[in-house]
Amino acid sequence: MSEVVGKDGAVAKGGLFDDLAEPSEIELKRAREQALSKRREGAPRLREPDRGQIELRAWDLESLLPLDHRARLVWGYVVRQDLSALYEAIKARGSNAGRAPTDPRILFALWLYAVLDGVGSGREVARLCTQHDAYRWICGGVSVNYHAINDFRADNVALTDELLTDNVAALAATGAISLERVAQDGMRVRASAGAASFRREASLQEHLSQARELVQTLKTQAETDPALASRREQAAKLRAARELEDRIAQALAQLPEVAAVKRRNGARGEDARSSTTDAQARVMKMGDGGFRPAYNVQFATTCDSQVIVGMAVVNAGSDMAQLAPMVEQVEQRLGQAPAQWLVDGGFPAHEQIDAVADKTELYAPVPKSKPAKVQPEVEAGQGAQDPHVVPAISEFEPKPGDSQSVALWRKRMNTDEAREIYRDRAATAECVNAQARNRGLLRMPVRGLAKVGCVVGLFVLAHNLMRIAEIAPQLVGWGTTPSAVAQMAR
Repeated sequence: MSEVVGKDGAVAKGGLFDDLAEPSEIELKRAREQALSKRREGAPRLREPDRGQIELRAWDLESLLPLDHRARLVWGYVVRQDLSALYEAIKARGSNAGRAPTDPRILFALWLYAVLDGVGSGREVARLCTQHDAYRWICGGVSVNYHAINDFRADNVALTDELLTDNVAALAATGAISLERVAQDGMRVRASAGAASFRREASLQEHLSQARELVQTLKTQAETDPALASRREQAAKLRAARELEDRIAQALAQLPEVAAVKRRNGARGEDARSSTTDAQARVMKMGDGGFRPAYNVQFATTCDSQVIVGMAVVNAGSDMAQLAPMVEQVEQRLGQAPAQWLVDGGFPAHEQIDAVADKTELYAPVPKSKPAKVQPEVEAGQGAQDPHVVPAISEFEPKPGDSQSVALWRKRMNTDEAREIYRDRAATAECVNAQARNRGLLRMPVRGLAKVGCVVGLFVLAHNLMRIAEIAPQLVGWGTTPSAVAQMAR
């Protein structure tokens, strides 16, 4: 029951359905009979789930993916590459003893697709090979484990470099890319090492002695008391101790190089530190202003099609010495240097400008001149002009000691045409860097320059694959139908 207040203020009690007629005795009796009849018929029959039931399904892997799926694009690219070096290394041939290894094309395709999918873990790729249709289709019924997957990624830096050369040469031969204008940029990628793993020489020597003592202790225990633990456990402990010893020794070997760099920068060589986790990693200034262990990844990209034509991985935090080596690398890959080369303000050291002056036309911002000393007013007849005061000179004017190529660079960058050309640098280089970040190039999953170079090479090949599919799909056997184009855009 509820109270209702009328217009005159009177309160009336009533219910929500008071205006409905009361059911008759006949209707109540009929409802009771229907309910009793349903109870006599028993419980309702339902189609309930039975997840323990075994099912036999008839399907094939080929029918799992549509014809325009990206996995088919990756496989079409892989089967067209020259992987003869990988097949020549296989020892299981004919009737020779040995287990047949996994087809290298499967491992290569898995990593390319994983990069495009943003997956960077070998264990995750192995899991997806049993649960994801695209990865299962690439495997084609072949079982793979994460050891084989990780080994392929870390041991084929030469292959990725050769494939990059072949791909960009084919694109240049078909006219799909132009070497009129190339942009270069570097990006710092976090290394697989902690900041606390960097130690000075005295600390490294102490840890090396401790590691050697541990190795000797484990060897003695294994020889004197074989029943102390299982053979597998003993072998694992001894292997881990030896790996630790090797890493510390590598860190000590890197100290002279680190100390030399510090002396060139005006710091004390005695403060040099190296990592016991990744000896070739260096502490660098990152994009957020912090300092962390990282590698410097360099890309050279065509401005017209955003195809990467050059790549490098260095452990120098500065881009100042990376211009000339990259120009030379692109020239070796394609037989000619680009007509115009665009870089940011971190690249154009004078010696680098001189080194590339006869190969390409450099476009880079000119550092602004420092403010000149202000000459105090001198009263007439008193004193003379201070000989140490240098009048202000525009940064675009030749400076004392400038070479001819540096002077031409300053003059060139003072034109509206050069400023317009330089706009392409950010639109090209920053876009490629952002795509690499989006695909997972945030932290290196491996250690050492060689292995890091292989990881970067896979990113470059995956990036170029998507560009090839758009500008020259015939090179990968890809279609040009609207559905295929829409799949490439994803």
